[in-house]
Amino acid sequence: MLDLKFVRDNLDIVKQALKNRGSELSLDEFQQRESERRRLLTEVEGLRAERNQLSKEVGLKKKAGQHAEAQPLMDRVGVINAAIKGLEGQAVEHDAWVRDFLLNLPNLPHSSVPVGASADDNPVVKTWGEAPKFAFEPKAHWEIGENLGILDFERAAKITGARFALLKGPGALLERALINFMLDLHTRKQGYLEVLPPFMTNRASMQGTGQLPKFREDLFKLEGWDYFLVPTAEVPVTNIHREEILKEEDLPLLYTAYTPCFRSEAGSYGKDVRGLIRQHQFNKVELVKFTTPETSYDHLESLLNDAAEVLQELGLHYRVVVLCTGDMGFSAAKTYDIEVWLPGQNLYREISSCSNFEDYQARRAEIRFRRAGAKGTELVHTLNGSGLAVGRTLVAILENYQQEDGRVVVPEKLRGYMGGMEKI
Repeated sequence: MLDLKFVRDNLDIVKQALKNRGSELSLDEFQQRESERRRLLTEVEGLRAERNQLSKEVGLKKKAGQHAEAQPLMDRVGVINAAIKGLEGQAVEHDAWVRDFLLNLPNLPHSSVPVGASADDNPVVKTWGEAPKFAFEPKAHWEIGENLGILDFERAAKITGARFALLKGPGALLERALINFMLDLHTRKQGYLEVLPPFMTNRASMQGTGQLPKFREDLFKLEGWDYFLVPTAEVPVTNIHREEILKEEDLPLLYTAYTPCFRSEAGSYGKDVRGLIRQHQFNKVELVKFTTPETSYDHLESLLNDAAEVLQELGLHYRVVVLCTGDMGFSAAKTYDIEVWLPGQNLYREISSCSNFEDYQARRAEIRFRRAGAKGTELVHTLNGSGLAVGRTLVAILENYQQEDGRVVVPEKLRGYMGGMEKI
């Protein structure tokens, strides 16, 4: 959430940021509501001052035995009390509207973010490795997996419905191996603390990271409970420190977590209908950081490197793009996407998004820190990235390591997690 005073005092900056994002959100009603809210509060303050003065005069007159002279003043106090009550009620309505507006206002893009309208405007800033060359026509992962008997979409649809998958045998083992490999890399080498959070969260947690109120339709809510299935571990992990004041010397805090993720994929019908790319349920290993404001962009670069190291260890060719203003997520100030090469589909596909939210989430979730010797507190900066989307990593392995005979070579780094298995 953006700071109210900042928005009020920098309307032109916010309007330009919304335009760069391609947002049609207007600030006109906000200006009117905020102006009226402040006018009402000023009027209330004036009436309270008058009431306080009159109350003093009433007290003096009563003390002097001038009860008749005190009565008109008491009557005026009664009128003022009624007026204050009415004005406060109006102010509360405007205040609620303004807060709801701010909750639906996206973050401001960082000055280094390129202006653009869509993913077509995302510049490539790095590539790693080379795409594999095949002496045969490479197949897509769904064909590879079904031929090997490790992916079953038909039975998954029978169990639940469309956009679910059933992994079997070495397929299920490969998914589990990837999760363990990623967590071991992030904790043992990169210094993250592993946590295993709840897989459902309350409304306050969803609001704290920006999923609510704007993206309600993308969430799965439990019937009869005000709980939601997590769309990403970013939500429960970031909310570990909701409404807390951290110590500067404890920052940065680095967490990693595995969770299943649940998304309705609202608005995506007809896209990626085959395979594992766009599922209602999928696994992900997440990286979350809490930092001081002055260090957060250095940490964004290291976060990107930590996520990319997974692909390097697995020998998977990828590129990094920086998202333009029109393609960036609602809460982010800057985002890098890591896109892995999928030869069976002849395209790059996002496998991780690494974002700096600056103080946008921290303001919503009330996560602050105190510098040594300081009386006041400041908002932390929060960052997160996928380290990686596990299902998409499995997809990349199937397509990049496929053999002409239909089998798939297991990357060396995963063989110890798969009982020494070299091929599926």
